Amino acid sequence: MIKRGFFWLGLLALPLAATAADIRVGVVPQFESQRMARIWLPILDQLGASTGNRFQLIAAQSIPDFEHAFKRGEYDLAYLNPWHAVMAHQAQGYRPLIRDGARSLKGILVVHVDSGITDLAQLNNTEIAFPAPNALGASLLMRAELARLHGLSITPRYVDTHSSVYFNVALRATAAGGGVMRTLREQPDALQKRLRVLYETREVPPHPVVAHPRLDVDLIDAIRSALLAMNEDPAKAQLLANVPIKRAVQVSMDEYLILKDWGLDEFQVDE
Repeated sequence: MIKRGFFWLGLLALPLAATAADIRVGVVPQFESQRMARIWLPILDQLGASTGNRFQLIAAQSIPDFEHAFKRGEYDLAYLNPWHAVMAHQAQGYRPLIRDGARSLKGILVVHVDSGITDLAQLNNTEIAFPAPNALGASLLMRAELARLHGLSITPRYVDTHSSVYFNVALRATAAGGGVMRTLREQPDALQKRLRVLYETREVPPHPVVAHPRLDVDLIDAIRSALLAMNEDPAKAQLLANVPIKRAVQVSMDEYLILKDWGLDEFQVDE
């Protein structure tokens, strides 16, 4: 029987299993650590059963901590945003295995429903809330498009989470805020009713699962095959849908390198 590995929270190992794992898996901290564990540990159990290996979920305290870790090559596998995939490829040679083939990723810019803001030009020289500098759709791509495509000069306020962005806008603490449609729809109805989507960015392929090149090629193929096979079993497919990956498909690095042509390097913040 495959035994589940420890779930690491920063430097603290929570005894959710009997033994340490062999393959270290990092997940971009979109949610609190316990929620990520509920989503990812069952998936890693399935990968263990399919490949005969043990997998260890590593929880980063913040997005900057997560970025430092994959730049140092601390993860064997990672689930990260598309620009992180480019950063990880440049730093360590990580290669994407699968992504969600049922959707794309784009950023949204929200304003208060009663703000009277109907045109992006009205946001010039204002303060806009973002979750973190390198959150792709909600921040990096949004800031790049506002500057490069629309000529806006704005002051970013980084507030750590998507929920904090929406609260800042709802309370009129900032003129607008960056997010993504999925996280907006997860907010309480009362909060959503106080917000209006003003602008959407271009679409990009969604978050991939990437592998470090130190993993054996046959193991990488086995992990990819196991993830793709989860599409065929409704119960296992639901585990991926919780990520959310509604339909796992194979992916190449070329799908993400196009982001370099969009000038995102200029807006990346190294913390």
